[in-house]
Amino acid sequence: MTKTNPGRFFEDYQLGQVIRHAVPRTVSGGERALYHALYPARHALASSDEFARACGLSAAPLDDLITFHIVFGKTVPDISLNAIANLGYAEGRWLRPVWPGDTILSESEVIGLKQNSNGKSGVVWVRTRGLNQSGEAVLEYVRWVMVRKRDIAAPARETVVPKLSKAVEPAGLVVPDGLDFTRYDFDLAGENHRYADYEIGEKIDHVDGVTIEEAEHMLATRLWQNTAKVHFDATNREDGKRLIYGGHVISMARTLSFNGLANAQMMVALNGGAHANPCFAGDTVRAWSEVLDKSETSAPGVGAVRLRLVATKGDSSGFVLRGEDGKYLPEVLLDLDYWVLMPR
Repeated sequence: MTKTNPGRFFEDYQLGQVIRHAVPRTVSGGERALYHALYPARHALASSDEFARACGLSAAPLDDLITFHIVFGKTVPDISLNAIANLGYAEGRWLRPVWPGDTILSESEVIGLKQNSNGKSGVVWVRTRGLNQSGEAVLEYVRWVMVRKRDIAAPARETVVPKLSKAVEPAGLVVPDGLDFTRYDFDLAGENHRYADYEIGEKIDHVDGVTIEEAEHMLATRLWQNTAKVHFDATNREDGKRLIYGGHVISMARTLSFNGLANAQMMVALNGGAHANPCFAGDTVRAWSEVLDKSETSAPGVGAVRLRLVATKGDSSGFVLRGEDGKYLPEVLLDLDYWVLMPR
């Protein structure tokens, strides 16, 4: 009898199945330090306790994407260990800040199944929640993954494709308790641009680029305990390359967006996202953003801005996402739609 975990294959999933993921993780300031070493993150609210206190919080919360990576990483052995590709995200919301000392765990519910026409793989939709030590949800999102079948002859499951919202409505955005931007210090934040300075339809070239290194990517996947074979084992792909974890690209692009969006302080929703093309070590990632929507909130001095964040390999100044055929251009790595909180 084998005692090792081969991971789940497509035929192992059942609609309505709830999976509690190992292993709970207590976070510390070490996660913040490592995150800021991997990605030159500089958003002030997650960098400075004093800045955060001036904005009504008890201290600086961990970067929102740290929470995402931890919650996501815990799901990998159960959801995407045998994945061919992570296909997309929807209905994501950050529900509570995570602070040093919190313990995070994850659970997922299977909400959709569809076998591919080739009979060799299928798509699995899961709704994942991250919970803290009190059982309070800190993050929730839907993602869908293409997963290999163990037995090609296994009969196909009944097809169920969930209906997902195109975007989180402004009324569904959760603003952290106490957040108040009326005493916001724009000098310390790094830019003077505020909510009123951004127009719907405006596009911003974030100018800077970062060349992805194999060593940094491997450190990141280990940090988030992401054990997907395509990220670790170069023999898992015919081209002999390790695929860069999509979350690594998300964090790098979010960090690059600081130049032009330094006051986009907190991510509060993930409306949708696609890893348009694979990223490998040696690729230089650049980014641009488009303002999709804006909404006021009831919190003092706080507005919400909906953004499209696009990561590319190579030049990002053309703001071109798709070709004439409607498909993503080969240089596009990431297309991410999300809401942020910004001072008004």
